[in-house]
Amino acid sequence: MSHLHSPAPAPAVASGFQPPAWADAARQTAFHAWLARISPAHGLRPDSVRVASADASFRRYLRIDTAAGATRIIMDAPPAHENCAPFVQVAKLMHAAGLHVPEVLDWDEAQGFMLLTDLGTRTVLEAIDTTRPDAAQPLYRLAVADLVAWQRASRPGVLPPYDAALLQRELQLFPDWYLARHRGVAVQGALQDTLAQTFALIVQRNLAAPQVYVHRDFMPRNLMLPPGDAPPARLGVLDFQDAVHGPATYDIASLMRDAFHSWDEEFVIDITVRYWEQARKAGLMDFEDWHSDFGSFWRAVEWMGLQRHLKVAGIFARLTLRDGKPKYLADAPRFLAYIRHTAARYRELTPLLHLLDQVEGAQPATGWAFGRVYM
Repeated sequence: MSHLHSPAPAPAVASGFQPPAWADAARQTAFHAWLARISPAHGLRPDSVRVASADASFRRYLRIDTAAGATRIIMDAPPAHENCAPFVQVAKLMHAAGLHVPEVLDWDEAQGFMLLTDLGTRTVLEAIDTTRPDAAQPLYRLAVADLVAWQRASRPGVLPPYDAALLQRELQLFPDWYLARHRGVAVQGALQDTLAQTFALIVQRNLAAPQVYVHRDFMPRNLMLPPGDAPPARLGVLDFQDAVHGPATYDIASLMRDAFHSWDEEFVIDITVRYWEQARKAGLMDFEDWHSDFGSFWRAVEWMGLQRHLKVAGIFARLTLRDGKPKYLADAPRFLAYIRHTAARYRELTPLLHLLDQVEGAQPATGWAFGRVYM
């Protein structure tokens, strides 16, 4: 899985460019040959290539200037590790839905090099201050409008299904990587049974939701502001290559329970209500009593958020332990707090809450027996 890439371009260092480093000399040669071939048609300046951002995956992004004074983004995605076809497909779908996404100007599919339009250097995450929700509200309203437009364009059979198998595989990241590898807990016996029963319930609840297009990382770090200081009329959308067809609750949950910052629940509910109202008008809430009862929809969002939070805690542990990127795991306590918050609200999730209470206060465990960790 390749979530939380955050390919948001970063500004070049003022004192000079940071040229890309290449671990593979053959790939470096292929890159320069591709760049030399496309530069005349696109007015590119090959001497200006510099690092824009790195991914949580094998994908990275470079920035390059044009002779006319504009900039473009280059995606470097080694084909042995990354498949760019979904990016191209979803970019077309989002553009057709009216979203502002990068335009693919050139794609060397065999080599995994892509030239894109540049949506800017500043993310919504950089512009918001969680102590000033009123100032952030206009940006979140723009994000909600984009989300509803994206969901309204949904058609079944176009994107991969966010089915039970995928939801379960994502949940399994939590015991495999966060509990076993990071916390040193032996996931077996009663503990394993508790997780299996809880995960089955989470999957069942979430699959009951209406199915729409799902970005899967629709959060401020992947939303871009246009250049300048004027209030934006629209946001740019990035990191959409893992889009699927799945629960309508997913993207609003990821937007409001973010991986890298937390809002007070009052603001979370306020924006979620605004989304719900727009989604109702778009016919996206015609399910059970969602159309008339925000509380019913809100409960579904919480169950969806729980799945995401468990998954992301596992992903962050994997990024640290397998991929050598420890900065991600520093945000794991945020996700544990989200999980606890939701588990404490629902009686069916009490076993999960007790499990977390024991694990987070325990040393590496060798056994589990309903509320007690045996050393």
